Amino acid sequence: MKAFLSLLVLLSVSATGCGRKESAPAPTDAHAGHEHESGSGHAHRPLMGGQLVEVGEHQFNLEFKYDATRGVLQAWVLDGHAENFVRVSMALFDVQEAGGAQRTITLRAVANEMTGEKSGDTAAFEGEAGWLGAVGHFDGVVKAIKVRDTVFRDITFHFHPQG
Repeated sequence: MKAFLSLLVLLSVSATGCGRKESAPAPTDAHAGHEHESGSGHAHRPLMGGQLVEVGEHQFNLEFKYDATRGVLQAWVLDGHAENFVRVSMALFDVQEAGGAQRTITLRAVANEMTGEKSGDTAAFEGEAGWLGAVGHFDGVVKAIKVRDTVFRDITFHFHPQG
């Protein structure tokens, strides 16, 4: 009987473990495993080192980056998690300065022989914007952009050209 009780105690202890907490079950959130800044609710890292602007309800992103050497605003169309480029059929789109001089930057499709991208089938755009080098920030509006079968209008954002 003593051996039976000892065995029962041993089994009870081994079944409950040594006080370690079991790891939590894998999250089922669609955004799990992505880099999110703490306290921000939801954020992603830009692929090209620029600034992300959400398009739609977490459907896509635009990434903007200012190339000060060339005086050019660059933009890339990305998926909702900012992990993959999304090719679009547009040849160009406009970004309008919301305040001040209300200047317009026309971003034109950029071809890339290495990836096979061309105007009308690319994720990359750029436009002349030398004046951005002289400002610390600006408020912009993408008047309209078509991604896949959806046209998104009046996408507002605040941009810091110097990062």
